Amino acid sequence: MKDFKTYSSGRRNTGRKLLKIILLVVFALVAAGLYLFIFERPVINETVQPQPPSQAPNQDQQDPDRITVPLALPGQSQEESSRVSNQRTDQRISTTPHEPSNNETEQQPATISPSPPELNPAPTLTNATETISHVIAPGDTLSTIFDEMGLSATLLHQIIHSSKTAKSLTDIRPGEILRVELDQKKNLQSLILERDKVHSLHIQAADSGFSSSKLTKELEKRTAHAQGLIENSLYISAKQAGLPETTIMELAEIFGWDIDFALEIRSGDSFTVIYEEEFLDGEKIRTGPILAAEFINQGRSYRAVRYVDKTGKADYYTPDGQSMRKAFLRAPVDFRRISSRFTTERWHPVLGKKRPHRGVDYAANTGTPIKAAGDGKIIHRSRKGGYGRTVIIQHAHGYSTLYAHLSSYARQARLGSQIKQGQIIGYVGQSGLATGPHLHYEFRVNGVHRNPLTVKLPDAEPIAKKFRADFLLQTQPLVTQLDTLNRMLVADAR
Repeated sequence: MKDFKTYSSGRRNTGRKLLKIILLVVFALVAAGLYLFIFERPVINETVQPQPPSQAPNQDQQDPDRITVPLALPGQSQEESSRVSNQRTDQRISTTPHEPSNNETEQQPATISPSPPELNPAPTLTNATETISHVIAPGDTLSTIFDEMGLSATLLHQIIHSSKTAKSLTDIRPGEILRVELDQKKNLQSLILERDKVHSLHIQAADSGFSSSKLTKELEKRTAHAQGLIENSLYISAKQAGLPETTIMELAEIFGWDIDFALEIRSGDSFTVIYEEEFLDGEKIRTGPILAAEFINQGRSYRAVRYVDKTGKADYYTPDGQSMRKAFLRAPVDFRRISSRFTTERWHPVLGKKRPHRGVDYAANTGTPIKAAGDGKIIHRSRKGGYGRTVIIQHAHGYSTLYAHLSSYARQARLGSQIKQGQIIGYVGQSGLATGPHLHYEFRVNGVHRNPLTVKLPDAEPIAKKFRADFLLQTQPLVTQLDTLNRMLVADAR
């Protein structure tokens, strides 16, 4: 039997062991409770507890209910940054139960992340341009027009000297339209000079400077015709028949070598004209050339057809290929009347005695242009006694012509220069022994004076043999149409 001392000591040791066990259990429970309280407690609101930087979770692992507004990085637009964020949000589905707030209802789904708030899109740049138009008026210059448009003189200099085509921009005329296209920064994009409805000059800004081009719109060609009987004058009858003034003048030029329209026109004469008209988008722009014509003068018929050879040369011929042109013009000036004819004896109004008049005097206003009667070379260009200012032209085959009483000479018609038929050589005046403004015109053959009104003028060259087949192919339909129209005119006259 153990003694009391021994028994008491053993009992104390057992009690101490039990107390240690109890304390260990309590400490374990407390530790477990603290662990659960700190690390495993449920989320009761959307507030995110701050964490040390070293323990910060990855962005993709953060609370899916959290809304993040993207911040654009340098070099990245706000739109691009927002698009990247939206892609991440769309790919993330929340698996954590969501407790509705006071402002939410229990029926609202809590499994889909809210979409980010709408952001104002970045403004987009447009290519808007501004067009300024200016109708050119008398006295306008390019420099003044550019100044009014707010464009610099340096820009104008660069455009004009960019090419030979662009340099023609300096030749502006009243009525033309200048259009300038500018961008938002007032930089020139293009320039258009509308000469008329058909022709225009285009200048476009390019990286290396300016590019320029001339544009001609293609016109639709139509055939028209007119007929008439002359009662008083060709001009009045042709206007009544609907012919434009330019076509009337062309008609007189075509037959001017055979008919003197100032002296030989009679009542009852008739004409038939086939001509072109040119249209653009259904609108008549201008009258084209005469294609074929017939003129009946004092019962005699004259016909002409237009032919363009393969070289592009256009001229008028008879239906059998003879040239309508003569080597000389019948009258070298547009005159009002013949004031004095060719005669072997005439009373001179200044000298007061009789003397031959070896030419024809055509009365006309001072300054009326005088044309060379034919091709040739100027062998005299100065004053010549009573003739005053005089020009003499030597032609081929022994022909020569004299033009006297001029008021002035044409600059291009100089002594020794070659002259073409119809070229202006001077202007009507009354220099020398003259009582009024007129042209004294003489026609000489091998030095002998001939009457300019009656002398048989040599013909020009006929159609070349190499073009004859093509000539007949082009002109025969026109001759047939003339026959048809002429029969209609005769039927109407009856």
